[in-house]
Amino acid sequence: MRTQRSRFIRMGPVTCLLLLVSCVAALAQNEKYACSEPNPQSLCNPGNTCGSSSNPCIVDVTRSDYGASATPSIAGSKANSTFCVKSGTTIVWKSTQKNTGFVVDFGSPAAFGSDDAIMGGATRPISVTAQKAGCYKYSAGACISGEIQGMCGSTTAEAIILPPGTD
Repeated sequence: MRTQRSRFIRMGPVTCLLLLVSCVAALAQNEKYACSEPNPQSLCNPGNTCGSSSNPCIVDVTRSDYGASATPSIAGSKANSTFCVKSGTTIVWKSTQKNTGFVVDFGSPAAFGSDDAIMGGATRPISVTAQKAGCYKYSAGACISGEIQGMCGSTTAEAIILPPGTD
């Protein structure tokens, strides 16, 4: 019994060290996020700006192998990439994946005039209008109906809403 106790004590510092390294790695990764930038609007360009005042931004929320993905309708856009929209732009959240429901949560304060989560699915696209300029971290979850194991997944991503009149 005494041997087991000493092994536990010896493993304690190793466990603490691993935890510390994990925390430092997590903090280092946060530096690459748009919302941690002092001026996130400076990251916006025509290659990552979605939609316009006359053309909606469409974001496809699907269940992926390792969680969920949210992909804006920008040529060459990757899943869960940061995207920009101008204030006043309509964003259509939908899923092109059959039998999939989704929830997108921007938290509070609301980017779209309501703190409510955006809930829709493959047969129920949801349109919202970008209202409040700023950088927003959001979570997206997607579930496939009828799957027994691993039917739901989630992810986090960021969207930047540009103020009116921004070019």
